[in-house]
Amino acid sequence: MITKLFEPYKLGPITLPNRLVMAPLTRNRAVPPRMVPGPLAADYYGQRASAGLLVTEATQVSQQGQGYQDTPGIYSKDQVEGWRKVTQRVHERGGRIFVQLWHVGRISHNSLQPGGGKPVAPSAIRANTKTFVGGQFADVSEPRALELAEIPGIIDDFKRGTANALAAGFDGVEIHGANGYLLDQFAKDGTNKRTDAYGGSIENRARLMLEVSKAISGEAGADRTGIRISPVTPSNDISDSNPQPLFDYIVDGLEALKLIYIHVVEGATGGPRGIAPFDYASLRKRFKRAYIANNGYDFELATKQLAANAADLIAFGKPFISNPDLVERLRKGAPLNQWDKNTFYGGGAKGYTDYPTLEAAQAAE
Repeated sequence: MITKLFEPYKLGPITLPNRLVMAPLTRNRAVPPRMVPGPLAADYYGQRASAGLLVTEATQVSQQGQGYQDTPGIYSKDQVEGWRKVTQRVHERGGRIFVQLWHVGRISHNSLQPGGGKPVAPSAIRANTKTFVGGQFADVSEPRALELAEIPGIIDDFKRGTANALAAGFDGVEIHGANGYLLDQFAKDGTNKRTDAYGGSIENRARLMLEVSKAISGEAGADRTGIRISPVTPSNDISDSNPQPLFDYIVDGLEALKLIYIHVVEGATGGPRGIAPFDYASLRKRFKRAYIANNGYDFELATKQLAANAADLIAFGKPFISNPDLVERLRKGAPLNQWDKNTFYGGGAKGYTDYPTLEAAQAAE
């Protein structure tokens, strides 16, 4: 089958050798108590360096931004040093890597917050969902609404995380604007009931996502800044009454900032692609640079969407967990390793760095 999947792609100043993107995947293996990426993380990302682009697991820009046990940060010197070892390993193997910058907002637990305080959100509405804390899944805590005077500090946290990412050697940054976390919470009217400049109209609800995007692209350069969005996913109890005009407006704003890519979760994150009507082609037309398509992609669907010019790059998630050499396996039409859900979140090397390559599997036969 003829496919564009293995063709090079010029992403701003970076030439990708193929159009496969490793999607951000939370693995809960940062080293406590400082939430530093450890040696296993360097092994894990280094093993997957043949992807056109690696996007790291979501990485909190502050302690307040943490929502799950043992997720890495990028706000301390130790964390920057830990990430530097990851980027060095990836670059030694010829790879390219962006960090995904994250603030979870209300999807957190008191035990993870500074001083055991409440998580923050646009409005004080508790999410009907769970987080991973203390080695198990638990209900998220009740949040408090951010004060207007606190919002510039949130933007500064993202900007500082960007500077730290560049110091750690990342090729660029991806803003986490998806899946019911803080920026998505502000954008969607199911979670944002504010009556100030950050609530009410589409323009006001989109304000924080666009202000963060402007601050980050100002720090890293627009040609090294991407963003992930999820217009209709219900993840983390998120919803909007009319997502099409909201995301048309957001993408117009991102286009004006000339970000290098939009990374779009099409449908429900990790679930049905057709969960709600939405015209993704509208976003594709509005945005002049790279469109990364995500959610439920396999070789056939990726090939079809690239041929139809519906996307420039295709993000694969769970197949990259269990196949460090996913690019080679897809190129050869080889069978894929099956992933083990029991080792997705937390633990050590098992289910993280011990999945065999095709070459290793064949040698063991």
